[in-house]
Amino acid sequence: MKSFKEKVAVITGAGSGMGRYLAVLLAKDGADVVVCDVNEETLNETVEMLRKYNVSVSSHVLDVADKEAIEELPEKVIEQHGKVDLVFNNAGVTTGSHFKDMDEDNWDWVMGINLGGVINSTRAFIPHMIDRPEAAIVNTSSIFGMVAVPGQTVYHATKFAVRGFTESLALEMADTNPNLQIHCVHPGHIGTNIASTARMDEEEFNKNLEERKNSIFTRGAPDSLEEMGNQFREGGMHPSKAANIILNGVKKNKRRIFIGLDAKLLDLSQRLFPKHYHKTWAFFMPFMLLFRDKKQLKSLD
Repeated sequence: MKSFKEKVAVITGAGSGMGRYLAVLLAKDGADVVVCDVNEETLNETVEMLRKYNVSVSSHVLDVADKEAIEELPEKVIEQHGKVDLVFNNAGVTTGSHFKDMDEDNWDWVMGINLGGVINSTRAFIPHMIDRPEAAIVNTSSIFGMVAVPGQTVYHATKFAVRGFTESLALEMADTNPNLQIHCVHPGHIGTNIASTARMDEEEFNKNLEERKNSIFTRGAPDSLEEMGNQFREGGMHPSKAANIILNGVKKNKRRIFIGLDAKLLDLSQRLFPKHYHKTWAFFMPFMLLFRDKKQLKSLD
């Protein structure tokens, strides 16, 4: 896909983070944008950011786990914009708990949004995209769709599944509908609100506090849920940069789009040491964190 100009793009999870900046960058490139999010307040903030661009914008307060609402969305988009060229299945959530301690409702909540939302949206939009001269479906997995850590069983279950679903779909479309690009996105640590919106109570947080303090992924582990959310948001790559990497990947038709040095190194570790990749992390993670800190200091100068 050479250009996004005059394309119509649908983005879920557009109330903040990568989804918000995907919408902004697409509008800047001349695409009409359809933004969706479950949070009406933050969704309206995104719409306000889009007003300065000379493109058509529509918004939908939408829970992607609501299958009926997803099935109704394509017709609404086509009625207002006439077509659909790009769909970014970006909405995602998590919960912090070991599987044996996890509330079943929390498991179903993450599965419904992270996996069900992707599958139902793809199923709903594909019939309207297969005959477009250029089109793309972009599904957000995670680097946690490549490697696993404790305390994220449901998140891994969804993100590994999104990866498998998307890569199989890409092979199917390559044979039958080559004009429909299929992409799987694997972000590393992006500074979003996913930790702030995670379903976790103080008891669960305190239960796993020692585990986080001993993790090579964290330094100065947070002492509260609020601090955890702030630390995650402020410590990662800015979502505007992540969104730009995604869009460049779509233009270059990359099936797998890795975001961040951490994502690339973790992926490399499991390729080189598929059974023992965890053992390699202690060696290169300090250098990765140092590189990240230097980048952040540079951005503050």
